[in-house]
Parts: sequence; structure tokens; C-alpha cells
Amino acid sequence: MVEGMGAATRTVTVADIEQTDDEETREVTLDVGWDLDGSGAAPTPGAETTTGTAPPTAQPTATPTPTASGTPDAPDWTYQTTATLRVAEDTEAGWTVDWSPAVLHPQLTDGAALDLSRTQAQRADILGAGGEVIVTERPVYRVGIDKTRVDAALAPESAAALAEVVGVDAAGLAERVRNAGERAFVDAITLREADAAPLLDQIAAIEGAVAIEDTLALAPTREFARPLLGTVGEATAELVEESGGRIVAGDVVGLSGLQAQYDEQLGGTPGLTVELVPPEPSADATGDPSASPAAEEPAPAEPEVLFEREPVAGAPLTTTLDIDLQTRAESILADVEPASAIVAVQPSTGAVLAAASGPGGDGYSTATLGQYAPGSTFKVVTSLALMRAGLTADSVVECTPAASVDGRAFENYSDYPSTAIGEITLREAVANSCNTAFINQNEVADQPSLAQAAASLGLGAENATGAPAFLGEVPAEADGTAHAAAMIGQGEVLASPLAMATVAASVAAGHTVAPTLVEPAAAAPESTLTADEAAVLQDLMRAVVEEGSGEFLGDVPGDPVGAKTGTAEYGTESPPRTHAWMIATQGDLAVAVFVEDGESGSRTAGPLLEEFLGG
Repeated sequence: MVEGMGAATRTVTVADIEQTDDEETREVTLDVGWDLDGSGAAPTPGAETTTGTAPPTAQPTATPTPTASGTPDAPDWTYQTTATLRVAEDTEAGWTVDWSPAVLHPQLTDGAALDLSRTQAQRADILGAGGEVIVTERPVYRVGIDKTRVDAALAPESAAALAEVVGVDAAGLAERVRNAGERAFVDAITLREADAAPLLDQIAAIEGAVAIEDTLALAPTREFARPLLGTVGEATAELVEESGGRIVAGDVVGLSGLQAQYDEQLGGTPGLTVELVPPEPSADATGDPSASPAAEEPAPAEPEVLFEREPVAGAPLTTTLDIDLQTRAESILADVEPASAIVAVQPSTGAVLAAASGPGGDGYSTATLGQYAPGSTFKVVTSLALMRAGLTADSVVECTPAASVDGRAFENYSDYPSTAIGEITLREAVANSCNTAFINQNEVADQPSLAQAAASLGLGAENATGAPAFLGEVPAEADGTAHAAAMIGQGEVLASPLAMATVAASVAAGHTVAPTLVEPAAAAPESTLTADEAAVLQDLMRAVVEEGSGEFLGDVPGDPVGAKTGTAEYGTESPPRTHAWMIATQGDLAVAVFVEDGESGSRTAGPLLEEFLGG
């Protein structure tokens, strides 16, 4: 009678007990509450049962039944029903219930049943900067094998043929088709409308293969911010189990990224309907189908709706992504083989306008989650620490061919200009990226001061973007070679492309920037970077373009560009492999470009940055 209610749970509370003319019976009014979608607390053990014995007392009493939390929980569907309590023949048993289906629901009769159905709500869109729609329901085709349209013996053969057309594993699809029920539809793939169009005739030519029109929450392209936005699809068994009843088998839910993180907001509230399903009709009034063999079979009675809750559509999720900038960044990275990223942040607001991860990352969000040594881009941080120790942009520092700390030798990059060796200004050291000039200052700026300078530029801050992100890590304590390496962004210093874009944004903004990916933005942190400090750092980054390793950016149209190149050694090979970095500022835009395995910042990351800024 209640099998059709699925995983819904029922709580029964005694509302009232009335004396009858019969000393051995009582009329009981029961308050029944159903948690239909699994959102309420689980009933106390035994509270789901409407049969059995009342408390073994001479007179049953009305006592509310609490939920598992100890306090009454508001159920989805409530009603009252009645039952007759009778003194048990075994006096020790107390009272028993005179059972009838009406104890469960006053309209239930023999052969009738309660049935719960669920309607998933309309999934909300994911929006970008200015409210522009990024992810919305877009037309797709669900392509697969309909086993009702093909002989069972031929179905695996059809599956293999379909797999070849749509580019999925043939053996795997054939096995799933072979094991599916005789009337099953077995999904092979879901294709965007444009991708499916040239394949529809080939699909139709395969016996049993069908392409069913549908919609799915999708971004403008398959690649668009995919590692960040995530995907939507049918819920896995694990998601169903972990949801506490919120998700049921067959639901379309967020499977990864922001779609999964904000699934409850985007997915809305499902609609619920409870129907009273009448008994199957008999052939005649006696219920004996043999009594009137020629009689027409009576039409089944229609189910009666007892409870209905309309679905409530999800609420849109607003991100800061700029569709044009994100698309441009992804296009630039499309042919970069190693893991790569381009991140753009708006200094005035902290909004992350682009967070593109190249295909070499195999779906990982290199842009926001990557953890790499930032190399010489970190010299912006080190310069701030040195300034706080008393240096200025014009202070003279020693750029030697090599430097040694506790027996470890540090050198400049192979094509460092010989004209910039010797006594140079801090501005020149930044412009030409002299490693030894910074190593030689390792006693001027200690490790705690490096960590503090990094924090002032947003590096290593607590993540308040609204999405999973790594904003860097700079040890507060280090000495000797570890501290010396940290001076040039190596050793134990780590950053993501988002973290280094934040550093550049803080320089451009003149205050500490906290990046935001999901609106509304968290409260801005108190800035520990002064406008005067930022002005000097802007001058140093501008020198990189005017006279140093970033001169190729001098012709980029628009506002003047400030930049810093970076090359970070990694691995155990000899010579070591290198990460390629470059950060830049231009007007109200701060950018970080990263390539996991590159020649150098200026040669590998630089051209990508130039293309991005050039539009």
C-alpha cells in the first residue's frame, strides 16, 4: 500500500484519545506527517509504524512523538486519520490496533495504494559579468540504442557500429547494451545540437540506434571554463547516497565544478505529488472474471491527487567571468601542449574576468588550483620587502655573475645581458631579472618580511573567491638556502596563476586585492599595501617593458603595460626543466600567464600574454 512512496518517511503522533461505550476499546486520532523529499529529520525508530501496541498502560495517553533531533520537524504532507485501540487478549501486551488500510490514510481501501512521484525543478543558469548568460539549457541529442527497435541478438553489433560513429568505446557500449533489459534505452553519448547534426543520418542508418532531442545545462562551447564551471549529468549512485534524500536516481545534477558546489541553489526544489491509486477493477461486481467472459473489461479508475507541491526553479549563480576575455584566453591556449593558464583580474574590483586552463591540464583547473614555484615574478614581492627594509627603486644592488649561500650556487639565466652585471639599481635588477642581485640581499629582507610582503599583495591569502582556489603559500620561517631561494620565487614558495594575477592586481589597484569568482563578493580585507608602495612597484614593472625582459610589450595598443617575467626551475633533470611565467598590468586589467614546461618567461609565456593584451 505504501511501496510507491519510495524512500519517504512517516511520523505518527497520537493527537487525541476518546473513551467509547466499550470499556475495552478507545478511538484514537492520529496526526500523520510525511517527509517526502528526505529534507526532514529521520523519525524516531518505531515512529513510522502505525500498527502494533500502544504503551502498556491501563489507559493510553496522547504523547507527541519527537523526530530524531529531539524537536518536532515540519513534514511536507500532513493529515489526520483514526484508529481503534483494543485491549489485547494478552493483558501484558496492553493495547492493539484494529488494522484497516484507513489507519494509513482515511481514503485507503483494500487494494488501493499511495504513490509518490517527483518532478525535477528547472535548473537555473550560471551568469557571467554584467549578467550575461554563460550556462543555460541548450539543445542536445541523447544518442543510444533502443533495444525495442532491434533484435536482441543484433543489439551489441548495433552498439559497436554506433560507437564508431560517435567516438565512444565500442566494447564498453556493446557490453552495456548486452546486459541491459529487453526494453532499455542505453545511452552512448549526449551531443550538442551542432555536433550531432552531421551524424544524424549515420545514426538513423544503424538498426536500433536513436537520437532523442533533449536539453542540458551547457556553456557556450564544450571547452568554455569547463574545469571551473564543471558539468551536469545524471546523478551517480554515490551522489544519491550522500545527498540524504535530496537527490534520487535519475536526477540531473551538477557533477563537478561550480555546478556541483552550488547544485542545491541551481537545482531548485523538486515538485512532489502523492496520488491515491485505486484498486485494479474486476470484470464484474463479484470480482470473478470467469462469471462474464464476454463482458468488457471495466476502465480503471483515475488516481486521485492527495498532495501536490509545485517545483520551484533554481536560483541563478552569478560569476565574474567575462565571456569575451575567457573565450580569447582559451583560444590562445588551445594549441599549448603542456598544462597552461591565463588568468585576468580586474584590479578595481578583484573580479576574476578570465580563468582559462589549457588542454594540457587534462581537465584540471590549472588557472585556479595549480601549485607552482612562481620564479622571478615573485621578485615583485621581494622588491616590496626590500623597500620596507629601506631600499628604493634607485638603491644600488650588486648583480654578480654568481652568488653562493651556505655552499649553494645561484646564477642568472643563460642569456642575461652582460651590460647589466655589476652595480645596478633595484629598478634595473627588476627590469632585467637579475637573480644574484636579489640573492645578495637575502640578509636585508628576512623570510618573515617576505611572507608579510606577499600577504600585502594578496599572495597566500585565505580563499574567498566563492570557488575552490589556491592563492599561494609563502613560508613564514626559512633561512639559509631555503630563504635565498625564496628571494627569487623558488624553494618552498608556491603560487597559482590566479595568485600571481592577484599580485599584479594589487600593484595596479594600489591596495591589497582579494579576488572574486562568484558574486556577491566577500568583504574586502583591510589593505596592508600603501598607495606609495604600490606606486614604486608600478614603476618597477613598467621598467621591465621600457628597458628590460618585457620590451616586446611596448607596442601593445592601449594603456601602458607593466610586467614581470618569470622562469622557475623544477624537477631533477640536468639541466632542470622550467616553468614559464609572465604577469602584467594594463589599465584596469591584471594578467598572469603560465606554461608548466617552457623555455623562459619572455620566450614562452610572453607571446601568449602579448596576444591576450593585443586582443
